[in-house]
Amino acid sequence: MSVARREVLGLGGGLVAVLSLSGRDVWAEEVVEIRMQGRAYGSHAWFDPIGLLIKPGQMVRWTSTNPGNSHTTTAYHPANFGRPRRIPERAKSWDSDYLLPDASFSVTFTEQGVYDYYCVPHELAGMVGRIIVGEPEPHGGWMEAIASGSGLPDQTLKAFPTVEEIMAKRIVRRV
Repeated sequence: MSVARREVLGLGGGLVAVLSLSGRDVWAEEVVEIRMQGRAYGSHAWFDPIGLLIKPGQMVRWTSTNPGNSHTTTAYHPANFGRPRRIPERAKSWDSDYLLPDASFSVTFTEQGVYDYYCVPHELAGMVGRIIVGEPEPHGGWMEAIASGSGLPDQTLKAFPTVEEIMAKRIVRRV
């Protein structure tokens, strides 16, 4: 039995298509790590990275690596201490509660948009982060929520990486 060149090419193309789809699925399921760090005695605390661009369906895991402090990852949302909403309208809020060293907390992000979060005891010290999920529409209301200060202190607002920086770099680190 002979196999025509067209059949071989068709099978090869089908295999490439299947592999590329499964690669996207694996990438979407990949867990992204954010470390909660700080200097001794709490003189400086931060999330590393501070800005991320991920795909819908990806999980983010925050791990406290700071031996001298407890940290939280808490969404800006009215359900969390009456804070202003700075996550997409249909997104679920989260609050890890205090994480001791080596403890972790995870969230899977399904709604496209910008998610701003903070550490409860270190927010005023600039321990905030921003996650962008997917490629939100520029006129879909997601920019308006983060453009307004929403009553956040100036030092907190200045600590966030810009949306443009995250979109360009995919991962933003600051120490």
